Amino acid sequence: MKKVSEMEFDEVGIVRKIEGNLRAQIAGMGIREGKKLRMATKQPIKGPVVVEVDKSFTSLGLRLADKIFVEVEK
Repeated sequence: MKKVSEMEFDEVGIVRKIEGNLRAQIAGMGIREGKKLRMATKQPIKGPVVVEVDKSFTSLGLRLADKIFVEVEK
């Protein structure tokens, strides 16, 4: 498993774990365990990431992206 913040551009993974008390906040963005997401944009130098979930794009701050773990599809 890897953190969303560690994913590469266009990499796809299944959300397997969300750390902390963030499930409700992240669920409002369409991100929850078992969902597939794709890294759409990754900003350099600790910038936000943009992920695609269910054909919608969501921006995540780096600290939030560090708390979401995915199993990357090969």
